[in-house]
Amino acid sequence: MLMEPDCCKSDLSSQCSVCGRTEALFELLGRSEKYCLGCSADVATATLLTAEIDAATFAGQNASPLISEFEQLGTRILARSQSAELGSF
Repeated sequence: MLMEPDCCKSDLSSQCSVCGRTEALFELLGRSEKYCLGCSADVATATLLTAEIDAATFAGQNASPLISEFEQLGTRILARSQSAELGSF
């Protein structure tokens, strides 16, 4: 039997906090919202990119590539959220 770690429990009882899809939902550590698989990956990536951008900035390194990736990720999350509002999955 496959067991999910406590940080990745799935739930089918509600909608994704980003896109509104009703499918397997996951909780991320430190977050009260629940996300579908695609959105949970994007939110986790955004969290990591934020930490990496901060670390690079504090170290005086060029964070431009990370910032660009973060912007692209934000665009993708926004598009998914807006398509959910329009009901066009």
